[in-house]
Amino acid sequence: MEVSVLDSLAKGQMEEKCVICDEQKNKGIHLYTSFICMDCERDIIITDTSDPKYKYYLTKLKKITTPEIFS
Repeated sequence: MEVSVLDSLAKGQMEEKCVICDEQKNKGIHLYTSFICMDCERDIIITDTSDPKYKYYLTKLKKITTPEIFS
């Protein structure tokens, strides 16, 4: 019983927009205030630096900035 409740809660998670693929996903990581889906995270990790996709990922990742801290 508990498993089905937890499963339904997990499926009801709010989706977020990935900064790499621009798709709405519900699983991934947060880097500062940006969200990277699990699929893109995996692709970034396995992409060789000589692959043309690597430059694409770098361009997308440059959008992510450190949030300012006001004190």
